[in-house]
Amino acid sequence: MNSMFRGFPKKGQAFLKRLESNNNKEWFEAHRDEYKEFILEPCRRFTIEMGEHLQALVPTINAIAKINGSLFKIYRDSRFHARVNPIKTRIGVIFWQGSGKRMASSSFYMHYSTKELFLAVGIRSFKPNMLKCYREYIKVDTHREALHVIVEKLIDMGYKIPQPHYKRYPKGFDEQMSHAYLSKYNSMYAYKELKPDKTFFREDFVNVAYDIYEDMFELQQWVYEMTLTLKETE
Repeated sequence: MNSMFRGFPKKGQAFLKRLESNNNKEWFEAHRDEYKEFILEPCRRFTIEMGEHLQALVPTINAIAKINGSLFKIYRDSRFHARVNPIKTRIGVIFWQGSGKRMASSSFYMHYSTKELFLAVGIRSFKPNMLKCYREYIKVDTHREALHVIVEKLIDMGYKIPQPHYKRYPKGFDEQMSHAYLSKYNSMYAYKELKPDKTFFREDFVNVAYDIYEDMFELQQWVYEMTLTLKETE
């Protein structure tokens, strides 16, 4: 099969639209071939091509074009999502740096649905050990200052940063410390929200996504360097 990415097919959006109205195992299994053709294979091709592009930024980037690699399972884990629809209608792809687990590593991430196209870098949720690592890292003035500068720059460029998770300063931080607001986060990532418009369906979407990732690259690298200190202290 030709591995060249030619854009995400419009039929994939049509499939997801029907899945939204028929979110059950029986319907999905009866239409699995459509899922493979219009969702899974384009995601594999995108992973391969985007992975090659991202090597210019991160030569050792993990771009693994298979399920449980850069691609996510279509079925939700019923142990954690028993009360919601069993099948995902939001399709995700992740490229992560380093030897850690993909969701606990600084990454380049994308997901899309019928209504949304979301691109992000960083880590979207810190586990307790990573949160502790993050707080220790930003106790260093130069690290905290560098992060603040990167965040302000991205906001000026039109990118978004999540709101702080905590209302109070954690131990070791107070309002007298410069940029202490950063200690209230339980994640660190930047993102851009788009619509899956005509560019999404063309092969040059890879270039569009790459330009966004390149804009946010400083933050991705800051987060990656922070994660390296976790390994040093474990």
